[in-house]
Amino acid sequence: MLGDGDELACIPPVSGGAEGTGRIIELRVEPFGLEVLAELGERLATDADGAICGFVGRTRSSAGTPAPGQEAEAARHAGRLVEALAYEGHETMAQRILEEIADEIEDRFGVGRVAIVHRLGTVPLGAVSVAVVTAAPHRDAAFQAARYAIDELKARAPIWKAEQFADGHVWIGSPARPGPLKEDT
Repeated sequence: MLGDGDELACIPPVSGGAEGTGRIIELRVEPFGLEVLAELGERLATDADGAICGFVGRTRSSAGTPAPGQEAEAARHAGRLVEALAYEGHETMAQRILEEIADEIEDRFGVGRVAIVHRLGTVPLGAVSVAVVTAAPHRDAAFQAARYAIDELKARAPIWKAEQFADGHVWIGSPARPGPLKEDT
């Protein structure tokens, strides 16, 4: 029992999962490439899985939609090529949201083997910034689960990105959605 003056530390769940089962939820500062799809697929899939579906997001040279309040800065860089993306995140909250998304995937699609790995820090042009891998007995569920994972991550996870240009940066994206979309949408 806790008493006055006691401190309680809430430690987020350990990411990674056991080989061949479960979930892999990671925020990485270290770069990774396309090989991450094979790595995650090998760690997730079991003999019951006939489908492994992977998605990779990369830094592209064209600008995205500026965050609210960033329109003037975006206009200043209009027509210029993006040189890199800089990602920042609230790591503890992001881990929690990504775990919630994985729970939703299991509830909606029956897919319990999900990997979501996102970079933090500077990601150069053409480099991988996010990977999603799902493993399931059938391809339709694996495809749906992977699509849901990336769409919900982009809409809800507290991971922010700034497009970097030679002489400045622009924050990108919309305000976070507080929860999942309804199943009928």
